[in-house]
Amino acid sequence: MPTAIDVSGTAGLVAVGVFTAQILLGLLLSVGYNPIRRWPRVRGLKLFTFHNWLGYIGLGLAFVHPTILLASSTAGFRLFDVVVPIWSPTQPVPTTLGAVAFYLVAFVVATSYFREAFGRRRWKTLHYTAYAAAAVFFVHGVWADPLLKNRPPDFIDAEKVYVEGCALVVALATYARFKARRGPRGHLA
Repeated sequence: MPTAIDVSGTAGLVAVGVFTAQILLGLLLSVGYNPIRRWPRVRGLKLFTFHNWLGYIGLGLAFVHPTILLASSTAGFRLFDVVVPIWSPTQPVPTTLGAVAFYLVAFVVATSYFREAFGRRRWKTLHYTAYAAAAVFFVHGVWADPLLKNRPPDFIDAEKVYVEGCALVVALATYARFKARRGPRGHLA
């Protein structure tokens, strides 16, 4: 029977995958990718809507991830430790990074929800916070001990390799996106 710590770790890993897919979709959207005109030529696929929903799902998973620890009898987390984990009973720095990343994602989702009120230029500038959130989430995912026993990171553990792989894919896709020249309407030239 999985423990609350196991379920929390799984929720965190799923959140990493969701955020990775969401950032990759955002990069596609930023270059004007349209699945009707280009491969896989799918009609009715609304990438922008899917991108938004992945943000909501990822935020929900990132909320559930530490909240589940409140049900653990061995983790020792209180509600205050989940909201402000700097004084948490175990791994205060990695858990604080996770909380910072959650708050950054919440900021990105909230500003996206009200993007029309901000205007496109200001919203786009605020939306770059997603990269900071991703970086902090990836560091949290690699640094934190999934069993909450303050062990040093095992960089070749399967869960850590998964997080490192997601970070590498996002870094390479972001590099390719910003290295590519942009045409007159935001499309790759």
